[in-house]
Amino acid sequence: MVFSSITFLFLFLPIVLLIYYTINKRLRNFFLTISSLFFYAWGEKELVMLMIFSIAINYLGGLVIDYVSEKKSKKAKIFTLVFVLINVLILGYYKYANFFIESINQIGLTQFSTINEILLPIGISFFTFQGMSYLIDVYYQKVPAQKNLVSLALYISMFPQLIAGPIVRYIDVSKQIESERTFRADQFREGLFRFITGLFKKVIIANQMGFIANEVFSNSFNEVGTISLWIGIITYSFQIYFDFSGYSDMAIGLGKMFGFDFLENFNYPYISQSIQEFWRRWHISLSTWFRDYLYIPLGGNRHGNFRTYYNLIIVFFITGLWHGASWNFIVWGLFHGFFLIIERVGFGSVLNKLPKILRHIYTLLVVLIGWVFFRIETLTDAMLFLKGMFGYSIKGNELIYQYFNPYFIFVLILAIVFSTPITRVFSNLATRVMAKSYQKMLAYPIMLILFLLCLLELAESNYNPFIYFRF
Repeated sequence: MVFSSITFLFLFLPIVLLIYYTINKRLRNFFLTISSLFFYAWGEKELVMLMIFSIAINYLGGLVIDYVSEKKSKKAKIFTLVFVLINVLILGYYKYANFFIESINQIGLTQFSTINEILLPIGISFFTFQGMSYLIDVYYQKVPAQKNLVSLALYISMFPQLIAGPIVRYIDVSKQIESERTFRADQFREGLFRFITGLFKKVIIANQMGFIANEVFSNSFNEVGTISLWIGIITYSFQIYFDFSGYSDMAIGLGKMFGFDFLENFNYPYISQSIQEFWRRWHISLSTWFRDYLYIPLGGNRHGNFRTYYNLIIVFFITGLWHGASWNFIVWGLFHGFFLIIERVGFGSVLNKLPKILRHIYTLLVVLIGWVFFRIETLTDAMLFLKGMFGYSIKGNELIYQYFNPYFIFVLILAIVFSTPITRVFSNLATRVMAKSYQKMLAYPIMLILFLLCLLELAESNYNPFIYFRF
């Protein structure tokens, strides 16, 4: 079940909201947990028990770590490593087992058989990371262990952010989980508007951009012209941004509708003027997770330049691997890691002396090239694509001309506009010159129109994937 489906919008969500706000407040966590497990089971009937096991093992792990930490026992670190390792093994088996087997086989020393019966659980990279961050925070005594099983189950399985993030830290929502969340009209309205905004970004912008991108990427790159290749990677760049940020907007909006405040996950990454800035704006919950639980424990930048560069390579190798069990994702991660290092080595100071427009062009070019490796599974095809981008071929450009209709151009303009803070500027301007009552009166019809446009698009189109579901 995806957020942009008719089943979710008109059955699951309204029923869950209605029951949630009419039952006793003390039952809300239990009801929301059951609803979240049902939501997960809708698409993962065979693997909902894995989710329950993950909840149980992290609940037990938190209690054990908390107990031995109070005794000042040296065993606390051992138990933390054991329970974190269990999460890693769960993730490793379901997501990476066949990748490791195939990689070993390619070396030629062995010929192991792949495990055909492995199903990839949706959102496994997200809920295992949440479990690990909880255990580590308990070990460092940043939070006490959660003794209420339902409360921890809700934290790990909460459906708004279960499938594709943002990765929520227990320390950020623990008090919200324990509080008696009452219905607040202003918070609910803010959440509803945020959800509709995310739905619009996903259904109207991301899906249209994805349709064009898929037309380009589904062809042999030898037969696609240079202009078509550039249009393909640009539309894919917009697709992945609006797909993922749209989902994050919907997740944050749903959280508010149920009384929770999740942290932001995107901050207009395509306006960045360096790769360092890009990673401060892109998938913020993941980049800060790796910073706090991997980069800093490895030593961060505290042990000299060489160790800093080594740590960055490790972090971005794993960042790439986190996104998918394929070498192209690892190359994408290392590609970004390389530019982060050269910006630290000295290129960053050169970059700062350039005009803003040149810094922006540099960053977008690096990001676009990176998306080529991210999108194309084989390195051979990726290099062929890049060769076509930076060579010039007229042959095959007619592929894209057939899609240059007024609707595509309109959506492309929307993508460009909404990937910048210009909408925030207009919102702030409206706040200064317009009374709040008029702002609200204007907001309702605008959001209704956006929602109806999304419904029309959903009714007419069968193309409605979420890219980050597979991560």
